[in-house]
Amino acid sequence: MQKRSQFLVIYTSESLLRHPLLLFKQMWRDLLASRGLAWRLLVRDISAQYRKSFLGILWAFLPPVATAVGLTLANNAKVINISATDLPYPAYVMLSMTLWQTFVEALNGPMEAITKAKVMLAKINFPREALILAQLGQVFFNFGIKLILIAGLFIAFRMPLHWTIILAPVALIHLIALGTFFGMMLAPLGVLYNDVSKGMTFIVGIWLLLTPVIYPIPSEGIFGAIVRLNPVTPLIATTRDLATKGVVSEPVGFWIASGIALGGLLVSWVVYRLAMPFIIERTSA
Repeated sequence: MQKRSQFLVIYTSESLLRHPLLLFKQMWRDLLASRGLAWRLLVRDISAQYRKSFLGILWAFLPPVATAVGLTLANNAKVINISATDLPYPAYVMLSMTLWQTFVEALNGPMEAITKAKVMLAKINFPREALILAQLGQVFFNFGIKLILIAGLFIAFRMPLHWTIILAPVALIHLIALGTFFGMMLAPLGVLYNDVSKGMTFIVGIWLLLTPVIYPIPSEGIFGAIVRLNPVTPLIATTRDLATKGVVSEPVGFWIASGIALGGLLVSWVVYRLAMPFIIERTSA
């Protein structure tokens, strides 16, 4: 006869921050308990994402391809002046835009997940980590589709393969962790105030201009210093380098940004965990 483990849940007004070991134990327990629900939410969200879409998975390819075509034509016509890149410029932009899209999806994911689950949160008690896991699963699923475009780039532009390409997913995971960190920190406020989501649209646009997605990393000047201070810069550059060059151009920046991403992810998880009861109370009132 199979035994079923049971947990005794005690609700108290005392903050769990006073008992960090107990807090982390509960977080880990709920993370493991949320896997089944996260899978069902992931399947539901992916089905809904493409059910009413005429173009379907083409939306994963259109933004980077359209951006690359437009910028390449503008660069060739001398409308804009982009410095030489290590890869053919169309391939550079498409690959970089694919990575940037993945970061933005991870950034917006937590807020979107909580917003979609407002009714369920108010009526059902379940591990809130399931929402984040499901959203992360969708980010990885969407990137898996984008791999078709990346494979096409290697073939079309005859880009050489280096053994370091097997390490590129590690840098990609750190990039997604950074986006999730920022997203989870902003999600509680974003659910309560529409100004946050509107402001994020503006900030993401500016952020793109400060990230070496459509241009190589500047080596000089104030703008170059700002771009290098951007934590997304070394993560995108390292993922791109490992996949295409076999040499990491920003090793120090990569490890600093990775530390920020992984440490910040843990902090944002605690913030998310403590903020969710208040969010549910405010949104269900």
